[in-house]
Amino acid sequence: MLKNSQIRLNKRILIKGYSFFLLCLVILILKTMNYTRRSFLKTAAIGGVSLASYPNLNIMNGIPLKVEVLNPYHRVPVSLIIDDSTCLVNMAYYGIPQFAEVFPDQYKQDWRKLPREIPDSFVREFGEWCHGNGVKGKYSIVPYPACTGWVNRFIPGWTKKELEDSLNLIREVIVPNWDIHPEMISHTRVIDIKTGKPFPYPTPDYMENWEWSQKKSVDELGVYQAYALNILKEAGLQCEGLTTPGGYGVHNQDNLALSTMEAVRDVYGAGIPHYFRDLFTEKGKSVSPQVLHPSDLDSNDPKCVVSIFGCTGDWFGGWDGLEAGSADKYITKDLTSGRMVDVIDSGEPAIMVCHWPGVYFNGEYIGFNILKEVKKRLDQKYENLVWMKLSEIARYWAAKELTTISVEPNKIILKAPFPSPGFTLKLNSTVRSPRIKTGGEEAKTIIRVKNKKEIKSNTWYSDRIDSILCINLEKGLSELIF
Repeated sequence: MLKNSQIRLNKRILIKGYSFFLLCLVILILKTMNYTRRSFLKTAAIGGVSLASYPNLNIMNGIPLKVEVLNPYHRVPVSLIIDDSTCLVNMAYYGIPQFAEVFPDQYKQDWRKLPREIPDSFVREFGEWCHGNGVKGKYSIVPYPACTGWVNRFIPGWTKKELEDSLNLIREVIVPNWDIHPEMISHTRVIDIKTGKPFPYPTPDYMENWEWSQKKSVDELGVYQAYALNILKEAGLQCEGLTTPGGYGVHNQDNLALSTMEAVRDVYGAGIPHYFRDLFTEKGKSVSPQVLHPSDLDSNDPKCVVSIFGCTGDWFGGWDGLEAGSADKYITKDLTSGRMVDVIDSGEPAIMVCHWPGVYFNGEYIGFNILKEVKKRLDQKYENLVWMKLSEIARYWAAKELTTISVEPNKIILKAPFPSPGFTLKLNSTVRSPRIKTGGEEAKTIIRVKNKKEIKSNTWYSDRIDSILCINLEKGLSELIF
């Protein structure tokens, strides 16, 4: 038999153990009650969504789910606009004397010192470097360059085979990474589209760069622009937009936008026509694309046109290839400043502007080498850039501006008139196991990534506060299900 002292000791041990057990049980019950209460309140407030769907969505404190459309792939778009390019012809050599005839006091460049041709060997070298380094943008093909000849027929001074080879080079090397635009018809004299001949008057009223376009109606601009587009179509080039030469349409912007939409849709059937007309170099000036004249968004044939803005001057080599530029204006050597830094840090698309004669720079490659240095500095400073063609930027901004987004208890509903890859949303809550459902298809799982740098289509990321989801947005209704 146990002695009384041993019995008392065992009782104390048993009581302490039981007390500890009760204490743990009480704590567990309290936590469970608290957890259940929060769960019940959230579930009741959002109409039956389980806690697992939105564990940090604080509906209890009146904070609703918010959805924000971010940049594509949660990156900043960058691009390069190349003006005054075409097949073989150096637009500066043939254009300057025509401009000087109209404004002799303003155009005194010795154009005879310039090369008459920008050779295809340079086009290939440039295009292959850009492809290898991911550089994308817009490349003009002036249809009737400075009235020398027609890219869909012949250009005097070059053989038919040389022109055909030049066009094939554009299709094979340039087109994959670049949008092709006409820069009106000649970029110099206005063309009588009834005869195909330039008007014989060397005045601002009959130059594409100046007054001719400023008071024209939508229909008048539209048929002129369609004439230019049809030349490129006959040359086997696809277009979704156009570029204005000089001051074309600068005082007639509404008609320019509408006529661009009509002409590009009529000739090519493009879903989202776009155009480049303006650039802004002032710090703080927005360069976000403008989605204009949307209509019929609920139909099978929605419409809009997008105005794309450049954010730099031509600091490569100029439109005539006579004055060298500097990489420092885009981004300084210490990577701390420059126009590209200002715009990229603002989160808006950073689109550089240059002219083909200045990129070639009379065979010295000065503009081309500046581009290489700018690209190197951007890569050193940033890891969140995505190079895009203008048509890709236009498509994304049309989807961003025109897609309606509604939040329901366990899903987000997207109604999109236009599809877009890399459509990226930010939610002010964490989520679990999101899925995307489009049309009559079964819902597909979206894959989680652990780093924002890994975001791509059909992925999502969460930092315990917010969530970022990236999908290929389809036209029509889509559902993000949680």
